[in-house]
Amino acid sequence: MTMKIKVPATTANLGSGFDCVGFALDLWNEIEIVYGERGLQVLGYGSETLNNPADNLMYTSFERLINESGQSIPDVKLICTNKIPLARGLGSSAAAVVGGLFAANVLIGEPLTSSELLDLATKIEGHPDNVAPALLGGCVISILDDDVVHYSPVDFSIEIKGVLFVPDQILPTSVARSVLPTMVPFNDAVFNLGRVALLINAFSTGDFSKLNIATKDRLHQPYREVLFPSMSRIMKAAMDGGAAGAFLSGAGPTIIALTESNEMTIGFEMSEIALKSGVPGDIFVYSFTKAGAHLSSEVAS
Repeated sequence: MTMKIKVPATTANLGSGFDCVGFALDLWNEIEIVYGERGLQVLGYGSETLNNPADNLMYTSFERLINESGQSIPDVKLICTNKIPLARGLGSSAAAVVGGLFAANVLIGEPLTSSELLDLATKIEGHPDNVAPALLGGCVISILDDDVVHYSPVDFSIEIKGVLFVPDQILPTSVARSVLPTMVPFNDAVFNLGRVALLINAFSTGDFSKLNIATKDRLHQPYREVLFPSMSRIMKAAMDGGAAGAFLSGAGPTIIALTESNEMTIGFEMSEIALKSGVPGDIFVYSFTKAGAHLSSEVAS
């Protein structure tokens, strides 16, 4: 028998929602579970570097849940097809953690609830903003309070798409976090508080007229610009092309523009400025999805 599990890419922060807002994208990693064999195979991104189970975050997360449940690792081979670029701010590590935990939970009879899976995923990942939408789908507000994860899905009904500029360069989250300050000015905190409220209201009401203001940020993007100097120029190009809002995805360096139309024009403007800035990369257009990690198929041999 084989089973296939799908886990979405995610974008976190969305500008003003630093470390507390994430959204699932219609871009998926797939894990195929093959019974009667043992091992790990990685296809797509990481195919040359992630085939060692001991160094593979998906596999170590898979093992952790099964070991903590008191069961033995079953005779299964995990075949991972990674379509989410690595270290680009699109939740590749969150997808790995959630994928491994979800696969293990299914294999041992689903003893953990979604909330329990989210708690464990957050312990492994360190913060919930990507793992929450990767597991639950959609737009999710998530916070840690005394090591307890609290989350709230944000309903959204209007189709909006993300135009992604994905640079060729990688930017590990640890590096992107290292440039952040330990304290910020009071005015900057207030600046973000109002804008994240606008951001959530825009998604819940479908009124995107203020997304340009709502996606502005003073808590992380200005500090990370030292690592990605063309960031502001690419965002401005997106807005000039007709985007409703634009932001650094997660820790970066991917930049996402939000729009209901004119995706090709926006993508062209972003790509053109990036090229002039000496930043090679690719443009992709993805919808946002309400689906999170799920069992996509189960086939008896």
